[in-house]
Amino acid sequence: MPNEQRKNAGVKAKIQRFGSYLSGMIMPNIGAFIAWGIITALFIETGWMPNENLVQLVDPMIIYLLPLLIAFTGGKMVYDARGGVVGATAAMGVIVGADIPMFIGAMIMGPLGGYAIKKVDQLFEGKVRSGFEMLVNNFTAGFVGLFLTLLAYLGVGPIVLAFNGILAAGVRVIVDAGMLPIASIFVEPAKVLFLNNAINHGILGPLGIQEATETGKSILFMLESNPGPGLGILLAFLVFGRGAAKYSSGGAAVIHFFGGIHEIYFPYILMKPMLLLAAIAGGASGVFTFMLFNVGLVAVPSPGSIIAYMLMTPRGDHLGVLLGVIVATGVSFAVASLILKSSKDDEDGLEEATSKMEDMKGKKSSVSGALTAESTSETTEEVTTTADQAGKLDPSKINKIIFACDAGMGSSAMGASILRNKVNKAGLSIEVTNKAINQIPDDADLIITHKDLTDRAKQKQPNKTHISVENFMNGAKYDEIVNELKGDE
Repeated sequence: MPNEQRKNAGVKAKIQRFGSYLSGMIMPNIGAFIAWGIITALFIETGWMPNENLVQLVDPMIIYLLPLLIAFTGGKMVYDARGGVVGATAAMGVIVGADIPMFIGAMIMGPLGGYAIKKVDQLFEGKVRSGFEMLVNNFTAGFVGLFLTLLAYLGVGPIVLAFNGILAAGVRVIVDAGMLPIASIFVEPAKVLFLNNAINHGILGPLGIQEATETGKSILFMLESNPGPGLGILLAFLVFGRGAAKYSSGGAAVIHFFGGIHEIYFPYILMKPMLLLAAIAGGASGVFTFMLFNVGLVAVPSPGSIIAYMLMTPRGDHLGVLLGVIVATGVSFAVASLILKSSKDDEDGLEEATSKMEDMKGKKSSVSGALTAESTSETTEEVTTTADQAGKLDPSKINKIIFACDAGMGSSAMGASILRNKVNKAGLSIEVTNKAINQIPDDADLIITHKDLTDRAKQKQPNKTHISVENFMNGAKYDEIVNELKGDE
């Protein structure tokens, strides 16, 4: 049995890493998706401001720009800018050979292009005569790009098209049969298990964009991102919860609903797994309401906040979208309330549930970590390591501080914001910003990462000063850093 459990845990971890990789290709380009969605909502024939000239932007962006951005990002993740260029070049093979937006093909060819040119460069490393480096580099990239483009056009493209057709047909059957709410049985638990990236960015997002190009909107964008189910559960804790969970749920609800950080309500469900029923019921009822009013979104709402929902809603659909969110919130609140009122007092604490979530996710969560930080006076131990292993920071050498995480957008952005405010209040002329680990700039003087990511950051910038933290939201740790930078004892 233990071996089987380890095997299942390994499979789940691989799926989670796969989802994280998909998210890494999509998330940096969400701004471009939103731009396309707004242009579509404004200028198509049924949009807010129909314009026969500006509407010509819609198809080139969805067919060429967005897949190429995804392919470039995927290749860059594997082999920096050189991998990105070859990956984007290779993706043209699947783009030109298809009559639909080729996002799945771009997710394949981008990393494949980066991997291929990386291996070719390793093959030629140390074997090129001095003065011929640029010539060899350019021609190897050109020939690898050529080969992969032809491979994509003749081989990968048709396979992806067939796979996409099967998925689209399956989704269409479910939609036509009126069974789309049933998808919540799989989607809501998957979110809590951190498999949502693989589902959302790997399947629902590409299919939703394909549908949106044909009809101007898609309900598929709303299956996973609806903030209603999570909000209902948090409100139930606010009214019927006990202890730390009750007192922290209000702030969590604000972050979840307006900030779009769904991760923050996962520990509440793990604290009482029966609450999955509330999430499923809320999700299914929300989808049913969306179907009843025949509404959808024009693009991916990322993050999944009510603000993003309203911005991505086409003209005439706002009432139906709002009702879907409200119904999902009400149903999940009702079911969660029944569960909480009938539950025993021996439930797991929020801190223990957060630990469960982090074990399932495979890394610490800075967002959910804020829950326990708010509800307890205990401080989490922070581990500080520097390049020279000195105990104190040298203020004269710190001009730029970088917060780094996997994507450089979520938890690191929040940590950077907290420290930036403290640095500004202290009157220090120090730049504080956030980046993905693979994009840490050479002019960074101090790099702050979660302790599970510090080794990767050190590999990227081994000669810099590094600080490892347990929780990006721990303001007390940042007070210590600011005091050191001010020269205070």
